[in-house]
Amino acid sequence: MFTKILVANRGEIAVRIIRACKEMGVATVAIHSACDRQALHVELADESICVGGNPVSESYLHMKNILSAALCTNASAIHPGYGLLSENSDFAALCAQCDIPFIGPSAQMIDQMGNKEQARAIMQSAGIPILPGTAVIDNLDEAAEAARHIGFPLLCKARSGGGGKGIRLVKHIDDFSHAFRTAQSEAQASFGDGGVYLERFLTKPKHIEIQLLCDSQGTILSLGERDCSMQRKRQKMIEESPAPTLKATVRKAMEEAAIAAAKAVGYVGVGTVEFLMDEDDSFYFMEMNTRLQVEHPVTEQVTGLDLVKWQIRVAAGAALPYTQKDIRPFGHAIECRIVAENPAKNFQPSSGRITDLHVPGGPWVRFDSALYHNYFVPPFYDSMLGKLIVHAATREEAIRKMQAALCELVISGVDSNTDFLMEMLAKGDFAKGSYHTNSLERWSESSHVHI
Repeated sequence: MFTKILVANRGEIAVRIIRACKEMGVATVAIHSACDRQALHVELADESICVGGNPVSESYLHMKNILSAALCTNASAIHPGYGLLSENSDFAALCAQCDIPFIGPSAQMIDQMGNKEQARAIMQSAGIPILPGTAVIDNLDEAAEAARHIGFPLLCKARSGGGGKGIRLVKHIDDFSHAFRTAQSEAQASFGDGGVYLERFLTKPKHIEIQLLCDSQGTILSLGERDCSMQRKRQKMIEESPAPTLKATVRKAMEEAAIAAAKAVGYVGVGTVEFLMDEDDSFYFMEMNTRLQVEHPVTEQVTGLDLVKWQIRVAAGAALPYTQKDIRPFGHAIECRIVAENPAKNFQPSSGRITDLHVPGGPWVRFDSALYHNYFVPPFYDSMLGKLIVHAATREEAIRKMQAALCELVISGVDSNTDFLMEMLAKGDFAKGSYHTNSLERWSESSHVHI
């Protein structure tokens, strides 16, 4: 087992990892930017070190500074959390060169799954269904001809990256040229790779993902699915497990496909295979996330497994002591992402000092956050303030528990989306579980909120 782990992240996920390490008896090193000197993850870690200025490019994305911090503190491994450098193959390769274990998959595996064109080809070869589409196309005329063949609506999608960047929906051939060029430009600016491919667009899909846990001895476990269809501009807002409308036969087929995907690349660690499911229950591979997901607590609540601890153990070479029969999800869990944004002002980000904070309590209510009273929320980073997670025996009870917890949550000093989340939970389609990835856009047509 590792003796000291440097956490190459900030905010709630850095706090989450540090707490897991403390429970495992593993020392921790927190990195921070200049403005994060008094952040909670810095206070909780055994050691801390400043790696640069406030912009992420000068600190949390500065690979050489982070590796130098790991070396000078004698860290025995680096945990990247999610986002930032967690799926950066260059960083994983540099860790290997410096003989510092990277708590995640190899650089080669990150490259394979991070390149969506290559990932599609691998999955297709493994017999996993993919959406009709193309390889990367550079020529506009060739792309337009391929678009006519696929049919509309379709997506122009960046080969690299994630987070909804470099993706454009095209509903008609007249709009194709501008959307294709825009997707190329955004992909180049965001990921340094302007490669774009085309893919059929499903008008009312469900976004279902399968959580996997794999060790280096060949054990691959499915920890069940999460429904992540409640999204705004491809950013997840509410996640739940199990997926409320997923048929048992489809769940089984989806889990088998996810396990086949992991086998196809020899995956080791925590990973998530994401699918789009059409209205007729057919499903298609979308991507594989080679990291810990933001919504991992949902799976933890229904399985009773600590994914962060097992991610660390597996990275250290430990064998999983479970078989698939041991994984028996119970009850229902829901997670709401609490962000410092104002829905009434087109989700304008907010920063400022926390003047009042009350965290909801009660059985099976969890708030993963780095907030504390008088903490200053800086304007330089992701707007997430925390994740509110509840668990109950039934979905109906879990929804009521989440509504009660949101009502009790008080965060003063910055704007937040708690009222907006309450509104979403009250929608009839959410209660029925019949929502899809475009539901928020449709609901906004009859709401004052611009989605």
